[in-house]
Amino acid sequence: MVTKAQKEIPLYEGNVVNSKPCNLKEQNPAPGRIAGVITPTLTAFLPEKSDSFKTAVLIFPGGGYARLAMDHEGYDVAREFNKHGVAAFVVKYRLPNDSCMVTKENGPLQDAEQAIKLVRDKAAEWNINPNKVGIMGFSAGGHLASSLGTKFGQLLIENKSNTNLRPDFMVLGYPVISFSDSLAHKGSRENLVGKNANAEKINAFSNELQVTSQTSPTFLVHAADDRTVNVQNSIVFYQNLLLNKVPAEMHLYQRGGHGFGMNNSTTADKWFVQVIHWIKSNKWMKGDIGN
Repeated sequence: MVTKAQKEIPLYEGNVVNSKPCNLKEQNPAPGRIAGVITPTLTAFLPEKSDSFKTAVLIFPGGGYARLAMDHEGYDVAREFNKHGVAAFVVKYRLPNDSCMVTKENGPLQDAEQAIKLVRDKAAEWNINPNKVGIMGFSAGGHLASSLGTKFGQLLIENKSNTNLRPDFMVLGYPVISFSDSLAHKGSRENLVGKNANAEKINAFSNELQVTSQTSPTFLVHAADDRTVNVQNSIVFYQNLLLNKVPAEMHLYQRGGHGFGMNNSTTADKWFVQVIHWIKSNKWMKGDIGN
């Protein structure tokens, strides 16, 4: 048994950074989907009994930077982590919008930085270890997660306490990684940086080019027949992690398409179980591997 999700917590006290007055209202374009996010929040799923390591994971749902798939790429995943004693936090981040943001391409990453800062700042209150905080992102949420995992040194928020913004590990599900013409998910790229972004900006937002030896250890999962986000996004990121000697593991399925969440119906394999094994094998979570 796990506790119910706590009340949504605003990411920012007072004014939201990089925002300006607008008439946008939050919408539910389809069941489990949210669009028009202007007030970013964190929803905490705290297990009744945490593992002794007090591990935590922040989850960034996907949706092409146009909407958020909050259920199967957010709340459902958080509940599954709770079953393993891991605290989970679903981030409802702002979606790029020129009418509501001063600089729209900074908004999602600012919210990601603020989210990991908030979790680490409240670590004692939420009974978690601030040195065992990972992140997880799906599709465009994988682009946001990999942005935080590679660009944590680019401070875009106020951080007077010098809270560490580097994730201890990353889990990326069929992630958008590259904004290059050959690999980009065009919708995510256009929504975040616009249709006319120059080569310098495209490179800056292509996260395979941002990998360094300090990038967070990463677990990747993707399907070879993904026609929405080319599987090469995961492959090039994995290759650059290896080149920079960053611990990494990748699971590629023959089939599965895009957006399968935790459950790839084309196989009996449960990749989320592999994630738990990987987290345990790297000592971010207690327990014997395979249990």
